[in-house]
Amino acid sequence: MSQVLKDLRIYADKIVTSGLVVGAGGNLSMREGNIMYISPSGFDLQEIEDSQWVRVDIDTGEVLDDLKPSSEVLMHLECFRKRPDITAVMHAHPSYSVGVSSAGCSIPSMFPDFPAMVRNVSYLDYLIPTTDVLANAVAEVIADTDVIVMRNHGVLTVGKTMKEAYFFMQIIEESAKVFTIASTVGVPRILTEEECQDLRDLSSEKYRQKLLKESK
Repeated sequence: MSQVLKDLRIYADKIVTSGLVVGAGGNLSMREGNIMYISPSGFDLQEIEDSQWVRVDIDTGEVLDDLKPSSEVLMHLECFRKRPDITAVMHAHPSYSVGVSSAGCSIPSMFPDFPAMVRNVSYLDYLIPTTDVLANAVAEVIADTDVIVMRNHGVLTVGKTMKEAYFFMQIIEESAKVFTIASTVGVPRILTEEECQDLRDLSSEKYRQKLLKESK
């Protein structure tokens, strides 16, 4: 089995067990050469067999297998076309991130890991899922970010490895969760830009960033 299929199996399970998606929600993909392997439409991510990941030609969009790819296939293709530096795309519906963003708020820097590891976050107002309208909107911003929050929908993350894309998904959700909790008991203290920059400059954080970008 290729490393790509191993990673897809591992993180398809993680995204469900961590509560980032429910049922057949969410989708993920990885690049291998000019081919994208993407989750099949309608499948519970934990139940996908190695032979059921759908291959799609990144340049042409041609589906190379009999199973239907995720309905968000266009969005995944645009990420790989715009970002030759990435190998992984993850799309999930994390509750706190969707809740905070749907209230019209941005997800702020609430603890050190967030600004140290996430360079920035882009936000898209609600667009109907699975359409070229959403895919085109993602294409317009993905070159400048690794995290896109879609209001009333979900979150998309990309990475040089699936490990990195998954980490970004976890960290945006945790920050949204902490912000929500803080807002219920008082006024949240958000890290200042100076504090965020100090964290980005730490050698220990740069080392952690490097580890996330390395394959197993």
